[in-house]
Amino acid sequence: MTSAANHGPLVRKGAAFPFQIAAVCWIDLLGYGAMIAEAEFNPLHVKASEALSRLRRFHDNVALHSSRYFRTLVMNDGAAAYRDLSLRSRAPTHDFLMRAWKLFQSIRNDETGRGLPGARLVLAVGFRMRGRRAGQDAMANQFKSVMRRYQKGDIGGEQAIREAASIRQTFDVVPQLQANFAFTKAYVAERSGTKGGLAGANFFVDLTLFDSPTQEWIQTGETVKWSDERLHMRASFAAILGFPPFKHVEGGPLGIRDGLQIAQYLTQDPDVLTALRKASKPR
Repeated sequence: MTSAANHGPLVRKGAAFPFQIAAVCWIDLLGYGAMIAEAEFNPLHVKASEALSRLRRFHDNVALHSSRYFRTLVMNDGAAAYRDLSLRSRAPTHDFLMRAWKLFQSIRNDETGRGLPGARLVLAVGFRMRGRRAGQDAMANQFKSVMRRYQKGDIGGEQAIREAASIRQTFDVVPQLQANFAFTKAYVAERSGTKGGLAGANFFVDLTLFDSPTQEWIQTGETVKWSDERLHMRASFAAILGFPPFKHVEGGPLGIRDGLQIAQYLTQDPDVLTALRKASKPR
């Protein structure tokens, strides 16, 4: 298949299509539900303290590893990290993988040191529909109304500050995770656990990231042929065991795919770029 790594960028810088290739990892604290269930879901119960402290440390750890290129969304005892991949360079794919590994290692070290079950992380790639939150939340319109009345002189500065400070968000959405099928794959695969072949407190990576299942710069376990028949979803995963010392060429390891190569693989269409350019965003 045509490769940006071999022939130079095929996509101009800043090009945007209705559908993007995304990488998402979903990480889940193992055994947290059982811990809080022992406290009967009562935060005042004597057994609740350890579970809630564990949850707080998990949130702190995710926050510590979050960044512009590794945005996260925490939902109780689980968290998603996400990033759109480049159609021009493999470097963002490698960067996301390594950031996810650092997060996993940090959580694993904390959990192991306290004798806790640890967490399972699944990293997957797939298409997502581009979207934005504009027009879906009244907050922006409320703020504009305050500023408009202030500029017209209808209200003073102090009143404008009070009104702006009192505006509360009534709707929330993370556009990058909506119609995001990398997220769907990562979440469903992680939830399948041992039954799906993804057992224990491990880091499982979607092998779609690589041009071959084995890479000399990464140590992985056996390939797991995972599927969800109800969703007609299939993927090959492997547990990451570690990253031996390795000097990469500029742009990251050659065996990792950029967004365009992943799109070509997922669709089995070497001309998928043409389809992306012709695609129109659903209304």
